[in-house]
Amino acid sequence: MKTITVFKGDGIGPEIVDAVLKILEAAKAPLSYECFEVGAAEYERHGKLIPDAAFASFEKNKVLLKAPITTPIGKGFRSLNVTLRNKYDLYANIRPAKSNSAVKTRFENVDIVTFRENTEDLYVGVEEQIDENTVHATKIITRKASERIIHDAFAYAKEHGRKKVTCVHKANILKMSDGLFLNIFQTIAKEYPDIEADDKIVDNVCMQLVMHPETFDVMVMPNLYGDIVSDLTSGLIGGLGLLPSCNLGSEYAMFEAVHGSAPDIAGKHIANPTALLWSACMMLENLGMEDIATKIRNAVDAVLEEAKVLTPDLHGNATTQAYRDAIIAHL
Repeated sequence: MKTITVFKGDGIGPEIVDAVLKILEAAKAPLSYECFEVGAAEYERHGKLIPDAAFASFEKNKVLLKAPITTPIGKGFRSLNVTLRNKYDLYANIRPAKSNSAVKTRFENVDIVTFRENTEDLYVGVEEQIDENTVHATKIITRKASERIIHDAFAYAKEHGRKKVTCVHKANILKMSDGLFLNIFQTIAKEYPDIEADDKIVDNVCMQLVMHPETFDVMVMPNLYGDIVSDLTSGLIGGLGLLPSCNLGSEYAMFEAVHGSAPDIAGKHIANPTALLWSACMMLENLGMEDIATKIRNAVDAVLEEAKVLTPDLHGNATTQAYRDAIIAHL
């Protein structure tokens, strides 16, 4: 029995966490849970975004399943996602976007895995007020961080039989910072002669993704581009409600849905838990429980294929609980 830490988050977070944990239980995943309230609501209640006990639990268990957390825009506290990634050196953000035949979009055969460096770039949050009309933001790219995320992308491609790794950058303008990232990519690519390696400027990538997404396989890039491009890939497969994510370091692992906390629908019981559920499947695979992950994925696919019990974002009218129960029935 493996114990994992669970952060219930804000908005729809508690609703989708409850649904996912019930599905994991129905699938007989050998897990126990230490659950914590975190985020803006917890701050309002007790003056801390993340209780000390929650940090201690994650540090003990090493594995975290996290629901969305509200981040204020333009003011207030820094993103807790960024805080957790930096505190625990969760440097690799991996976001797979794969078409599902039951979810109709304008695109077919999308199967793209985005590797996003998680600890630096503009997300270091270093800004300086030069005068009342001028603000400078610092972009940081280091050899250490670049090498490990690029190595991970190629290692993943080799392990999973992928054919190509694409480096996404803006080295034509940011010749030193993105230039360093690109140069490191080109060097590491030589260690993997059986894997095709190419590079593309980020704005061209965005255009090509919506014209020819089938030409992409594994992509690796600095932090900001990874955030933007992975959201774009979610649009190719039906939206953020279908995009799982994991954040890996050498010691800790965090699995989360990448969508927001959706406070506008919180409490209405219509939230789609699929992204968090598929993130939990990535967690199961990371823990060596691939059979259970496959069983859950097949159950979700069956419910999507039947198209009888779907949440509103999937063009249905079912509640979160009804969608959950339909998945459990297929288990």
